[in-house]
Amino acid sequence: MKVPNRDLLVMFKQELMSPQSMEAEVSFLHELLYEVERLDNVVKAHELINMQTYKISQKAADLKKAIRSVNQRPFIFLNNKN
Repeated sequence: MKVPNRDLLVMFKQELMSPQSMEAEVSFLHELLYEVERLDNVVKAHELINMQTYKISQKAADLKKAIRSVNQRPFIFLNNKN
């Protein structure tokens, strides 16, 4: 896994957490976000809605192409299925 390059604001309920337990919690969050943000997992949780052709696509290739596309086309939406 790559070294995380992100800023997280983490708010804890317990005031008396040791620095090691805080670091472990933040490390766990980084690992969790790394898994969730992988392209394969994003593709599983989304669908592509094309309002120009009135079609909904759940094909992985179509979703990956739309996510990676530099030029975004109008009226084509990425919808989360959750």
